[in-house]
Amino acid sequence: MQMFRRLLGTTLAVLLCAPAAWAQQTHVINQRALDQAVQQRVSQEQADREALRTFLQNPMVKDVAARAGLSLDKARAAVSTLQGDELRQAANQARAVNDQLAGGADTIVISTTTIIIILLIILLIVAIK
Repeated sequence: MQMFRRLLGTTLAVLLCAPAAWAQQTHVINQRALDQAVQQRVSQEQADREALRTFLQNPMVKDVAARAGLSLDKARAAVSTLQGDELRQAANQARAVNDQLAGGADTIVISTTTIIIILLIILLIVAIK
């Protein structure tokens, strides 16, 4: 009877510890996939920043900013501080305006208000931080 108890106790201990040992060996995501995801995010952020810089280099944007009394230097400096959703949203708006400006149409119709709003968003985000 005592031998049976020892055998049962040992078996139960092994069965209770085995799942913890197996769990330590399995990974949900491997290092390569993690590195690839990080690299993809960094590339996307660089592309977003480049879209904003292209937007700020446009002569029409410079003209509107000058008439509105907004500083493009501050906006350019703010581009490097944007992150996450703020960066994505500003870049999407800048891409939309860049596409309209480079659309190749004979008559370029762009809303001055849109340009001012994008510039104000960038400057406000920097001012808040």
